[in-house]
Amino acid sequence: MKKINWRRWIIRRLIVIFVGLVLPITTAWVLVTQPGIQCGGNKPAPVTVDPARLEAHVRMLSEKLPPRDWSHPANLDKAAEYIHDELYKAGGAVSYQPYKADGKDYRNVIASFGPDTKGRIVVGAHYDAAEGTPGADDNASGVAGLIELAYILGKTPPHMRVDLVAYSLEEPPYFGTPDMGSAIHAQSLRKQEVPVRLMVSLEMLGYYSDEPGSQDYPALLLKMFYPSRGNFILVVGKFGQGEAIRDVKKAMQSASAVPVFSIRAPLVVPGIDFSDHRNYWEAGYDAVMVTDTSFYRNKQYHARKDTADALDYVRMAQVVQGVYAVIAETAGAKPSGE
Repeated sequence: MKKINWRRWIIRRLIVIFVGLVLPITTAWVLVTQPGIQCGGNKPAPVTVDPARLEAHVRMLSEKLPPRDWSHPANLDKAAEYIHDELYKAGGAVSYQPYKADGKDYRNVIASFGPDTKGRIVVGAHYDAAEGTPGADDNASGVAGLIELAYILGKTPPHMRVDLVAYSLEEPPYFGTPDMGSAIHAQSLRKQEVPVRLMVSLEMLGYYSDEPGSQDYPALLLKMFYPSRGNFILVVGKFGQGEAIRDVKKAMQSASAVPVFSIRAPLVVPGIDFSDHRNYWEAGYDAVMVTDTSFYRNKQYHARKDTADALDYVRMAQVVQGVYAVIAETAGAKPSGE
């Protein structure tokens, strides 16, 4: 009988286990999260955002101007006027982008800051809400962040053009159709051959929880890579735009005490394209979503209890500070073709 070299046998088995299990998991961790285990910033933010101002915007949109759904265009107009006035007071060059959907009039609100360069950065958030909901987190929180970014940009003009855009008709029944406000805007830029250096979609920024198990994921594997507590903000992108995702995450980490994680994944993963950034992908632009992960954390998603009282405005303010850092870093980057 041949004598077994147990040491060699154990080493071979460990190699097989590593190649067959550990190596694929490690590769997936790097590819998906880039990597995912990151903490908040460790240096002072270049600007500060007042949580009370964010709360005031959220309460205006979610308590005084609902319902903000597709079937109440008059209310959407009132919301658009409020956003327009705030962006104008902030110092932006503000305009409406009107369009029709099923014979009704809707409009985006656009505010431009900085020099009129050919290329630009786009930051957007939808101001409509799901039917029958106040839409505080979804998405008055994103619009509030957009407005406060305007006040920062008005005081500290960027080095290239930045367009802040508030969209109509992101929610059903128009989600995924050419009548989404962001689809109208993205295609208008493509037709004009405008070089967009980066688009950032602000989609639900205000809900956080420190309770274990408060964060869900679309796949069990992701629980190995990300926290069980819903106390972080997520940068979402797709395969093929890893550099943009890394740059956004790095800039946000430099200016926000809220932990920043990222994910790049195929569109088959539920939620990866569930906001306005999807339409900029279709137009051929780099785009990411900044989100509190929506229904994977906030169980009042598309419900009547999506109210202003449930949001954490201190952490939300830190996230907005992080988004401003993204704008500042991207605007100062070396131009590429524009």
